[in-house]
Amino acid sequence: MRTALQSRKTKETDITISLNLDGGNVNINTGIGFFDHMLTAFAVHGGFGLEVNVQGDLYVDCHHTIEDTGIVLGKAFHEALGDKGGIERYGSFYIPMDESLTFASVDVSGRPFLVFRAEYPQAVVGQYDACMTEEFFRAFAFHSGITLHIRNEYGTNSHHIIEAIYKAVAHALKIAVSQTTDGKTLSTKGSLD
Repeated sequence: MRTALQSRKTKETDITISLNLDGGNVNINTGIGFFDHMLTAFAVHGGFGLEVNVQGDLYVDCHHTIEDTGIVLGKAFHEALGDKGGIERYGSFYIPMDESLTFASVDVSGRPFLVFRAEYPQAVVGQYDACMTEEFFRAFAFHSGITLHIRNEYGTNSHHIIEAIYKAVAHALKIAVSQTTDGKTLSTKGSLD
């Protein structure tokens, strides 16, 4: 079973995440409506079972809640992937969302890196600061051990741009973590770490 249960509690956030790479229930509660919407889209489009419960210091702003959720979700992916053997490893995907188009590419390599190219016409969507999208995916990439490239090609609506980003990453990950028939590790080194 490619599953994980991760928790993290600090003075700023208290987070528990359950992940199943092969599907299952999706139940998201972060206290930020748009972020819940994005994580739900991420789980549904990735084909992941994902349960997220976050208590954060939203009286400050959304920063700690979103970034720390990225940390814990990254750790859950790292745990669920184990030694990363028997997966496709690479995945890339384009998502059109009305007037916007976004590309994402991942390498489940054990070498964390993020390249992020996106601009937002509107700075805030609901209670979600658009700039937190990059912070979320940086935390996710570095704690999961994934190389992640995200590029928004164009768009005029921040909601559409951000949603296309989450969905493109989900689809790219779905491809990358899909299981191979031979069960071998896709690396000339023989391991992914």
